[in-house]
Amino acid sequence: MSDSKDFYEKVYAVVDQIPTGRVTTYGAIAGHLGVRSGARMVGYALNNLLTREATPDHRNIPAHRVVNRLGQLTGRAYFPGDTMRERLTQEGVSFKSEFTVDMEEHFWDPAE
Repeated sequence: MSDSKDFYEKVYAVVDQIPTGRVTTYGAIAGHLGVRSGARMVGYALNNLLTREATPDHRNIPAHRVVNRLGQLTGRAYFPGDTMRERLTQEGVSFKSEFTVDMEEHFWDPAE
């Protein structure tokens, strides 16, 4: 259990570094953390933010800036209404279609 807790904290630290107006992917985060096939685990970590009472350290983690490898807002189901897209739009993120971010324009690689 503490191994997953440590991994979750590492995920939160990376997500907290995503600049405003940029997005990254579950897979990019996992790869940066040395778990190449751990995209799903990154999703579990972010979902965990919603299933427990957020501590002050975790309240403002910009989870809305994490999308799937195609730029799709797969995490939007965890945000009320259209909050994920609204937040990204407010930050200047452009979309190729209704729920797909323009990855060429807005992708941020945590490894760089």
